[in-house]
Amino acid sequence: MVTGGDRGRRQVTVGVVTDGAVTPLAEVTDFYADLPHWLEEARAAGRGAVPLAEVELAPPVPPSARVLCIGLNYRAHAAEGGFRPPEHPTVFGRWTASLSVTGTPVPVPANEPGLDWEGEVAAIVGARLADAGESEAEAGVLGYAVFNDLTARTAQKLTTQWTLGKNADLSGPIGPIVTADEAGSLADGLRLVTRVNGEVMQDGDTRDMIFTVPELLSRISATMTLHPGDVIATGTPEGVGYVRTPPRLLTPGDVVEVEVERLGLLRTPVTDASARSGA
Repeated sequence: MVTGGDRGRRQVTVGVVTDGAVTPLAEVTDFYADLPHWLEEARAAGRGAVPLAEVELAPPVPPSARVLCIGLNYRAHAAEGGFRPPEHPTVFGRWTASLSVTGTPVPVPANEPGLDWEGEVAAIVGARLADAGESEAEAGVLGYAVFNDLTARTAQKLTTQWTLGKNADLSGPIGPIVTADEAGSLADGLRLVTRVNGEVMQDGDTRDMIFTVPELLSRISATMTLHPGDVIATGTPEGVGYVRTPPRLLTPGDVVEVEVERLGLLRTPVTDASARSGA
């Protein structure tokens, strides 16, 4: 949630959402600086709750967060694109500036015929991880959130580097964090469904992942230290738009929804490039 100031000086506060209301806890950087304390406070939350409709939502990550996305991490998705399952995770970066929240209109850049959907589960890091084994990495997951890695395919395919196509304005909508103890293990299977204007486009299961969350965190932490608040977008199942015949992309007026079992629903309206003036 956002409190005080204008967009240039806004303060993001982490809160606990229950029964349509939110209880403020701490400024987002302070929250991730002392997670054990604030998670204990969260368990006792309830007093001072504010109706959810009265607050402005914001991505629940600190400004310093690294958003690392994993490409081709579902067997069926790799197959639909004509790729062999990778031997190593394909990692690319997003900036936090590309993140948005449910209900935020996402503009199609003027040089794109549309945006492609990629419904995903994002893992949020809750502990410092350096050269972490898989058990340590799994214990270091704060929780999970619904994510949509909306992609500008024209820009993505200009070169072998995907950065530009994965950082269009507001193109990374992310939902609230559900703590790992409530969400359970992705290895046990969570159903992920993506709908466009109510029509199912993706219907996958996290058991189809090639690299599990503990394995991803362990491999990444062998090269770069992960910190509380970092985000790992774990890949998308089959059913993206560009591989269809003919290709199908999101254009102004479309609404895309990503729903993940136990994590909730993320709803994103698509608009034209004129909305970039507010991005």
